[in-house]
Amino acid sequence: MGHGHHHGHGAHAHPQASTTRTFAWVTLINLAYTAIEAGYGFHTNSLALLSDALHNLGDVLGLALAWGAAVLAGRRPRGRHTYGWRRATLLSPLANAVLLVVFSGALGWEAVRRFSAPPEIPATPVIVVASLGILVNLGAAWLVKDGHAHDLNKRGAFLHLMADAAVSLAAVLAGVGMATLGWAWLDPATALLIAVVVAVGSWGLLRASFDAAMDAVPASVDPDDVRRFLHEQPGVSAVHHLHIWSLGANEIALTAHLVRAREDDHDAFIDATVHTLDHRFGINHATLQIERGGACGHDLHDAAPHHSR
Repeated sequence: MGHGHHHGHGAHAHPQASTTRTFAWVTLINLAYTAIEAGYGFHTNSLALLSDALHNLGDVLGLALAWGAAVLAGRRPRGRHTYGWRRATLLSPLANAVLLVVFSGALGWEAVRRFSAPPEIPATPVIVVASLGILVNLGAAWLVKDGHAHDLNKRGAFLHLMADAAVSLAAVLAGVGMATLGWAWLDPATALLIAVVVAVGSWGLLRASFDAAMDAVPASVDPDDVRRFLHEQPGVSAVHHLHIWSLGANEIALTAHLVRAREDDHDAFIDATVHTLDHRFGINHATLQIERGGACGHDLHDAAPHHSR
């Protein structure tokens, strides 16, 4: 019986220090803007600005979670945490998604409530401060855009910031409409529209982050393709106990038992196999166990509740 383990890092390397600095800057910038917006809201007695400041404060907390997750992910494995703290980058976007869903629900409820009696809102401060919010949030989103398609932690922060920019844009448009047309109902109508947009956009993140937290196979990997690939390798007669899950941002793990009765060099076979798993499927943390056959060499074992970790 042989064992093989491989960490594939090359193209999948993650510049952890750079990511941590990015989250730090984005969080601090948004915290500063939130303070400015709240200050203007109190000064002008604008409920719209105060509400948006409260919403931005919630987003700052979400960004702080992403920042903290990036810091934790840099910790080395030790003690009982043999995989380190990289999984924090999967839990953070789950919390981020929950915050987005809760925010959209609260915003929608408040918008519906205000339709019956839209409050008078000073348009000029809303337009000016909300325009600043667009610039701040788009700039912050640009800072975290690199790799957000494959990094749930960055994706959560990116969606947060784009949602903030959309909210600020809606506030600007509502302010312009109220100033020029006197339509007070534009404020709740715009808020309701944004609530729907945010809810739809955050649902995908919530589902993806929940799947990752539950050790589901990453969406970028087809487990049937991986099984076929392993089964097609020289000398392999059966594949069982195949598990694929995400360790953290840009890190995918695999464990599998391969029945292989051949007497040749298993080490060379394992090295070639895990190299291909990395470059073909993006699985950069693979552990393979070679078995000669016998009672344990059949696929029915996959039905048992077993996890080789």
